[in-house]
Amino acid sequence: MKFGVSFLPDASPRTKSPQDYFRDAIDLSARAEENGFAYCKMTEHYLNQYGGYCPSPLQFLAAVAERTRSMRLITGCIIPSLHHPVELAATTAMLDAISGGRLDVGVARGYMPYEFDTFGIELGTSRDRYAEAIDLMQQLWSGAEVSGTSEFFPLRSARSWPLPVQQPHPPLWGAAVRSRQSFAWLGERGFGLLVTSGFADLEALATHVSIYRSTAQASGHEPRVLMSIPLMVRQTDKQADVEGRAALQEYLDVWAGAADSWAGVASQAYKGYTGMSRGIRAAGVDGLLGTGGAIIGSATTCAAEINKLTARITPDGYLWQLDTGSASRASMFETLDRFCSDVEPLLG
Repeated sequence: MKFGVSFLPDASPRTKSPQDYFRDAIDLSARAEENGFAYCKMTEHYLNQYGGYCPSPLQFLAAVAERTRSMRLITGCIIPSLHHPVELAATTAMLDAISGGRLDVGVARGYMPYEFDTFGIELGTSRDRYAEAIDLMQQLWSGAEVSGTSEFFPLRSARSWPLPVQQPHPPLWGAAVRSRQSFAWLGERGFGLLVTSGFADLEALATHVSIYRSTAQASGHEPRVLMSIPLMVRQTDKQADVEGRAALQEYLDVWAGAADSWAGVASQAYKGYTGMSRGIRAAGVDGLLGTGGAIIGSATTCAAEINKLTARITPDGYLWQLDTGSASRASMFETLDRFCSDVEPLLG
């Protein structure tokens, strides 16, 4: 079982300055590597307290690369629909060079209407743009001259520089949430799977992960699954309950506020997303904890919850989200240290 840190900033100038957020996140990543963590992941978002502090995971991971030596650096995730594939191929290869071949490229369709609206991109085209951008990025990574009359990104005699250190290209991962099609597509392509339980029913999630695994194996690929989950470890359950619930409520408030952009918006490409903010608010912290979408508690409680989740989903590793609720530096470091010293030895 491998572990890593995962960042999805929900901070704002009201709660934490950008300077403090990135200082703490980079320092935490370095400490995580010292404790044997294998991954650092950062998410791309814009315009909103929900992830808006990090419009460029690649810039953040380049800073982490300079503070670490072995940790894999995962974009978790880049949104290809919002980028030209020439930009994606070149900037990811640049970070692969800077890091000495430690980049893993995680991709996602994106799902916030306000981001697509601002970039002038039709929400309903996201799946096709996503697939096309990834295909062209992989072709450009090869060093070949690429030409084609694609629907969204026509290229003529394009050759990307620099090329990735890792050949034929950096490992690819994809995020999937609720669509069986998305899980199967990632398996067919041989991508690793980035998943979070969130508010999902664990049985449904286990079924979707099984679809991914069986599809990957049938397509001749080795399945790889990493789960990102908010985590808080404290000396006692009572302390964790007080601090953890406050942090998770802040996170859910920010998430629901961003998801309000789905009010009155419907898309065949995103079935079930209309009005999603109502579902987030209705489920609340209890709903998130009840589905394994977050883990808080003493070392023994956290270990028991992780073991239960592992038995059902059997991921290859966990990426712990420690910045939830605009967490303080002290809070994040306490959880990391307690996980390494007290929780990890109890894991099956």
